[in-house]
Amino acid sequence: MNEQLKQLVTEYKQLIDTKLPFHIENLKTPDTLKQAMIYSLNAGGKRIRPVLLLATLDGYNKPVEDGLDLACAIEMIHTYSLIHDDLPAMDDDDTRRGQPTNHKVFGEAMAILAGDALLTYSFELITKMNCAPSEPSKALTLIRELAHASGPEGMVGGQVADMEGENRMLSVEELAAIHHHKTGDLLAYSILAGAILADASAEDLENLRKFAIELGLLFQIKDDILDVEGEAEKIGKPVGSDDGNNKSTYPSLLGLDGAKKMLDVHTIKAKEYLSNVTMNKEKLLALTDYVISRDH
Repeated sequence: MNEQLKQLVTEYKQLIDTKLPFHIENLKTPDTLKQAMIYSLNAGGKRIRPVLLLATLDGYNKPVEDGLDLACAIEMIHTYSLIHDDLPAMDDDDTRRGQPTNHKVFGEAMAILAGDALLTYSFELITKMNCAPSEPSKALTLIRELAHASGPEGMVGGQVADMEGENRMLSVEELAAIHHHKTGDLLAYSILAGAILADASAEDLENLRKFAIELGLLFQIKDDILDVEGEAEKIGKPVGSDDGNNKSTYPSLLGLDGAKKMLDVHTIKAKEYLSNVTMNKEKLLALTDYVISRDH
């Protein structure tokens, strides 16, 4: 990551990291629930989804502050999904981002409720955004698109397909479909939400949607590669954990070299779609390069 992009990502992450706990701390709810919610929100992570939203807004010369609450809502949904993914009934993980998972600290029941609370509060948060009172139709569009991206036809459906795909060899097409929904839909929403807030044209929205789908696949292919050749200290989980869970991955289906070639193919497609968008594309291009070159 070049220094300019590093500074940008750091700046965006600091904005999100400050705003996220602020929203939770002011809730009138039991302290234990707030602690469990904040624990996982504060666990860090790449914040790639909110960063993409803010970078898209910036590309349309709109104030990034206009998207902060929506960026927080997206990160809340992403965090809820990780809390539930880690539960014994699902992936049964003891650590997340180098620290004990939520249910290891607060117990399974509280972890489930913390995830539920993050999910439901995210939608309430969108209704409180600056755009909501003056532009209710825009807020409704953002809520509808987010519900779709994170619901049964999006992330949750992808998680189910992922679980049902364990212990059997998937085709590359099946694997891509799983990741398109499990990871890609919410990531794509982040970019589209920034464009919707910026009143982008229908043509731009369509090209950004296609770009974001490719970026979501890039993100997952790179994750699969890092699961083979990454460093546990950097990726925050044991290397080879996907093999241990009997899951098909791009390296297991194509070999490590084949997975890297697939990364190149989708990189070209992503940048082609982005080239058709009428905005300042510099930051989204730089973030695409970051996704494919990252070491965690």
